[in-house]
Amino acid sequence: MTAVLETAPDRGTWRRGRVIAAFSALTALLLLAHRLVPNWVGNAGSLLETFLPWTALLVLPLLVAALLRRSALALVSLLLPALVWGGFFGGRLSDKTEAGGDLTIVSHNVNDENPDPAGTARALAATGAQVIALEELKKSEIPKYEDALAAAYPHHSVQGTVGIWSTFPLGDTRPVAIMPWTRALRTTVDTPKGPVAVFVAHLPSVRVRLDSGFTANGRDEAIGLLADALAGERSSRTVLVGDFNGTADDRALEPITARLRSAQEQAGDGFGFSWPAGLPMARIDQIFVAGVRPTASWTLPATGSDHLPVAASLAL
Repeated sequence: MTAVLETAPDRGTWRRGRVIAAFSALTALLLLAHRLVPNWVGNAGSLLETFLPWTALLVLPLLVAALLRRSALALVSLLLPALVWGGFFGGRLSDKTEAGGDLTIVSHNVNDENPDPAGTARALAATGAQVIALEELKKSEIPKYEDALAAAYPHHSVQGTVGIWSTFPLGDTRPVAIMPWTRALRTTVDTPKGPVAVFVAHLPSVRVRLDSGFTANGRDEAIGLLADALAGERSSRTVLVGDFNGTADDRALEPITARLRSAQEQAGDGFGFSWPAGLPMARIDQIFVAGVRPTASWTLPATGSDHLPVAASLAL
């Protein structure tokens, strides 16, 4: 009589990989509770939120480890961070753009070391935008931008290191005090569909240092001053553009994001990362709006700057 041997199921595949499963749960928890990461230790919370979409990469080494361990438990546990990440960011990956719009605005940190200011200006003008806002203007290079944009944009104003060019008349233009020197302005763009208040701002830079962590205190103070200026704005239609050295996910920008919406989140296609230009990893160049509806938001090709230009079309 021939004995028939049956192979028992490998129950070990559901027992192995408990450490991997624990790390999967911690990754999901980090996403869910990122607001609980404190800022009093080197602004760690803001640093995490600056690169929050990239937490998806934490799943890759866990996946490799789960496959090497041949652990069903570890593989299933990876659904936790994947589902949480999808809940946070899945909507941003869809294309929310639509045709139309009454006003197109471009914002660009042109970099004060830009080797080709005139070429950068011409590239921005070629978009056909009605309004162009520039940040980090070097005083000696401003005439080059003015000359390149003069024909298409007869109305413009430069306040300190920020400037605005428009096909429509500008009025009530003034600097906005967010730092000891001028890095922000406010103006009214007189469009055919009525006035729109436009703010252009360049917030202080941030750095990551081993001894002090994420040095963002100067930026955060400027955010508070800028938010105060926005709170005093009487126009029902407001657009705020510029280099914020921070993402819309960063809790430090809440004084602004509580009042204005991100055009990229409302009408973009993907994350719209704008910095650094060579390998964009964060959306720190922003277009925020209130009282108008974004119909499209996108980034433009690289210029001579270390930032990508950002653009949005708005329905007034």
